[in-house]
Amino acid sequence: MPRLNQQLHPHREPVPTLAAATVLLLRDAPGDGALEVLMTRRSATASFAPGAYVFPGGGIDALDADPATHAAAARRPTQSDAHLTQAMAAIRESFEELGVLLARHADGRTAGADDIAALDRHAPFAAQCQARGLQLAADSVYLLAHWTADRDLARRFDVPFLVARMPAGQTPVADEAEQFEPVWVRPQDALERHAAGSFFMIYPTIRTLERLAQFARADAVLAAVAHEQPLWTSCPRAGLLAGKEARYMEHEPPFGELALVCPDGQMVHPLDWQTERPVPLLKNVQRLTAPNPGVMTGPGTNSYLVGDPATGYIAIDPGPADPGHLDTLWRAAGGDIRMIVCTHSHPDHSPGAAPLQALCVQAGRAAPRILGLPSQPTARAASQFTPERALQNNELLTLTGQGLEGKIMHTLQVVHTPGHAANHLCLLLREDGLLFSGDHVLNGSTTVIDPPDGNMADYLDSLDRLDALCAEHGAEFILPAHGYVLGDARGSIAHLKAHRLAREAKVIAAMQALPDGSVEDWVAHAYADVPPRMWPVAQRSLIAHVERIRALGPGND
Repeated sequence: MPRLNQQLHPHREPVPTLAAATVLLLRDAPGDGALEVLMTRRSATASFAPGAYVFPGGGIDALDADPATHAAAARRPTQSDAHLTQAMAAIRESFEELGVLLARHADGRTAGADDIAALDRHAPFAAQCQARGLQLAADSVYLLAHWTADRDLARRFDVPFLVARMPAGQTPVADEAEQFEPVWVRPQDALERHAAGSFFMIYPTIRTLERLAQFARADAVLAAVAHEQPLWTSCPRAGLLAGKEARYMEHEPPFGELALVCPDGQMVHPLDWQTERPVPLLKNVQRLTAPNPGVMTGPGTNSYLVGDPATGYIAIDPGPADPGHLDTLWRAAGGDIRMIVCTHSHPDHSPGAAPLQALCVQAGRAAPRILGLPSQPTARAASQFTPERALQNNELLTLTGQGLEGKIMHTLQVVHTPGHAANHLCLLLREDGLLFSGDHVLNGSTTVIDPPDGNMADYLDSLDRLDALCAEHGAEFILPAHGYVLGDARGSIAHLKAHRLAREAKVIAAMQALPDGSVEDWVAHAYADVPPRMWPVAQRSLIAHVERIRALGPGND
């Protein structure tokens, strides 16, 4: 974890969450049978999400968890007590808000209009059902997802999103107090109406409908959740994009950066890519993005400054020899750059090293040494690089200084990680558990492995080395040379390795299906999910996979 004294913003404890449950009542639409979900509009005076279209639901109360209430319900053998309590709350709220009754008679008949009319929406629910001989159909309510409200919100709920089929023969009738205008809507239609401004919804509702839109029928949804595990779990994070609120789930690129900069959820971090000024990530880490966006560089090459005014700075990946970028980098360090480290020799990473060093000398400072690993004979002509000193694997680069609270230290551990390039290295900021990954791990894309300087076997081995390093030092964040900060460092590495091996399986399948095919044929087969305009680039990594497959021996091609 990053040191608390390096956090940019004073800690603010998020508001505690309240337990609630909501249910998506599903049906296949009359006529074409397309999936529809029941939604209703909240009161304009509601304390939470006023005027929004939502799924029925509300707070979990003590009676929902009472053993006597549980005894009134049918349950699956695999349904835990916690899930049963959530289902009971959802069933109760569906009845109180919309008059929908998920219950059965002893002979298996679904509750009907007479049963609904006989029950009082404002009286204890489960007891009324028991008195009428109804068993609550909790066994037909499944867990779809679990949302915990964003840490920045003033009112937060911890909410399982459940799903159930709408009982046949029932018609929803809103209570006209909390809920209004029940409506059956196709998920995609709801999303389009929201985008047009006529169907206001809050973030978790929108994201749930986006996932639900992938299903054609109610049966498909219920089959997908039959294993009793949520399809996703999320506590989103918020930042600022173009000055406006923007929220992201765990799988989305900005999430890790927001977790690093604002771990308690404060919505203060700008996510706009900019080249004019540094972006502080911690007090001792700044990111400066070069103005070289493109297909291969994403928003641009990230240069990083590690250090502070008391210790001086280490510049990581000065980037291309762009005068404006290097001047911004030099000024952000107050001219006090002690070392310049290049993660590898590619032309968007190392050419800025010498002119950055010259800026320091021109200002009367001692020349910071240019460090890294020399390019190998396998490197392309544009990727030639010779550092002033070659770094050793596991070498420590240390900055020290004296601050108001005593000695300050920032230590970067060098890790040789060949694969993307033969001379590639990564750096671990040990005191804060941050991995500077160069091009070995990117956010939003996978790096190209371009033989002969690139090697797929070395690349995968280096991923294992990084995983072990993160485990040893408790590193949780990866700062890549392209894209936002990644959170869940070990999970990100594992996902990347699984992706590479899955792609390799497709390459093997292509080679087996087309034994006499060309590399171009194999790319079209193995990268069919990638836009054809990217196939020339993908071809380089495919060749690297083929080399590894053949090196593994018979049975792999």
